[in-house]
Amino acid sequence: MTSRPVHGCIDNVELAVSDIERSRAFYGAAFNWTFKEYGPRYCEFSDGRINGGLTTLSEVKSGGGPLIILYTDDLEEAKVRLESLGASIVKPIFSFPGGRRFHFVDPDGYELAVWSDR
Repeated sequence: MTSRPVHGCIDNVELAVSDIERSRAFYGAAFNWTFKEYGPRYCEFSDGRINGGLTTLSEVKSGGGPLIILYTDDLEEAKVRLESLGASIVKPIFSFPGGRRFHFVDPDGYELAVWSDR
């Protein structure tokens, strides 16, 4: 992994969970993931190759599935570009530890997020 995120690349995978401690115990025991706490509702994980998050800030969907998070150098420009291509913004830009992000839905209904540390 590079030390700096790369513009336009998948940078993070986020799993909405109902219980962070239970999920930490499960993934730690199953795959030896390591964890970094960011408060009671968010925990970063690392599998040694990619980082991701366990969060109770998003709704657990019955079908499951991770949230794919892409990195950009310019969050506002990415939002405008995605909207011009027909994406729907489902969570406006908000701050979180380490940066800002927004969520969008692509033309097929998949929800993804874009973040920036700028």
